[in-house]
Amino acid sequence: MISPCSSLETPILPRTLASQAPVIPTSILPPHLPNLAFPPSPSTLRAPVPPPPPLPPPPPATGVAPPHVFGLEKSHLLKEALEKACPVPRSREDVRRLLKLHKDRCGLVALWMAGTLLAPPSGTPLQRLVQIAMERGYTAQGEMFSVADMGRLAQEALGCQAELLCGGLGSPNRDRVLQHLVAGHPLLIPYDEDFNHEPCQRKGHKAHWAVSTGVLLGVQGVPSPGYAEDPELSGLFHPMPDMPCQPPSLPEEDLPGAVYLLCKQGKSWHCQLWDYDQVRDSNMQLTDFSPSRATDGREYVVPAGGVRAGLCGQALLLRPRDPSH
Repeated sequence: MISPCSSLETPILPRTLASQAPVIPTSILPPHLPNLAFPPSPSTLRAPVPPPPPLPPPPPATGVAPPHVFGLEKSHLLKEALEKACPVPRSREDVRRLLKLHKDRCGLVALWMAGTLLAPPSGTPLQRLVQIAMERGYTAQGEMFSVADMGRLAQEALGCQAELLCGGLGSPNRDRVLQHLVAGHPLLIPYDEDFNHEPCQRKGHKAHWAVSTGVLLGVQGVPSPGYAEDPELSGLFHPMPDMPCQPPSLPEEDLPGAVYLLCKQGKSWHCQLWDYDQVRDSNMQLTDFSPSRATDGREYVVPAGGVRAGLCGQALLLRPRDPSH
């Protein structure tokens, strides 16, 4: 069923600029001591072995190695996004700029990663997304408190289709969201972030963005043709690329442990599996502006109606633009 807010051609609501005043202990084992009750036999007395000669010095470097970004190798999704959307960082300034762009810009980072997963992948750098968002008045510093603005930005900057979903991730939108993910398209979700980056319920005080790139469904039977069993995990089936396949029967709503979303967000290097109902509930209770942000002395672009109007019960379905249009 199509959400009543599926069109992004609605007039842009006025925005208000909100400005407020300002060891792990290690176990040390005792060394192994010889049994001093018996002296060593003559056969065990040996002259000390001389140390090996030092190794020759390494050859001079022919070029400057790129600086190391801690944790980058642990996130295949972010690494793939970096490789597709911008050149490999080769200087200290490049790395500093990259990490600054990730800080407090979770929505734009999520959109940028989603763009690299579209087919063909977007080559728009993250810096360009930030620039366009600021020029259009969607953000003051990189924050995004409007799913509708995020959709307009995606259409303009990434050249993709963006469908605004209203009414939450539950019925009647649940099947539409799951079919979208089974088809291999990314989903952008605002939610409240817990200390471990998973969804929680803080009334919007910890509002954050994540990109979902897949779904794990618990089904009763083996899927129809078009799916292949994982070679290492029996009972796990993957859609086969470039082969038509019918989506499996979707688990019933509110059945615990039946649906998990594969999600990634900008503060963590890892992908996580989140229970669908927890994501749904977190997304549905985004109502208030964070008190800590309200008193940090910085400016934020907040749509008319506040966080409730901009984020609550909304998500963004992204897919490649139809070449016939």
